[in-house]
Amino acid sequence: MALFKKRPEGKPGEWYYCLKHSRVEEGPECRAADRLGPYGTREEASHAMETARERNEEWRTDPRWNDDADAGDGDGEGPKAG
Repeated sequence: MALFKKRPEGKPGEWYYCLKHSRVEEGPECRAADRLGPYGTREEASHAMETARERNEEWRTDPRWNDDADAGDGDGEGPKAG
């Protein structure tokens, strides 16, 4: 048995959205790999999944990161060596 239990990183007053439990949590309740945040308010954390979807869509369509136009085959894997 371990003498010291490692606490998740974070601090009270910060809000997170726990992916494992699908809920908003204050402070470090779950491990970092299972949560999004920190957010400044409970309200912001409650919209974490919406925010993530919106950001993913922005990144997916950002021309600075989108190689689809160069690939020509639309597979999203970037330019092909010929």
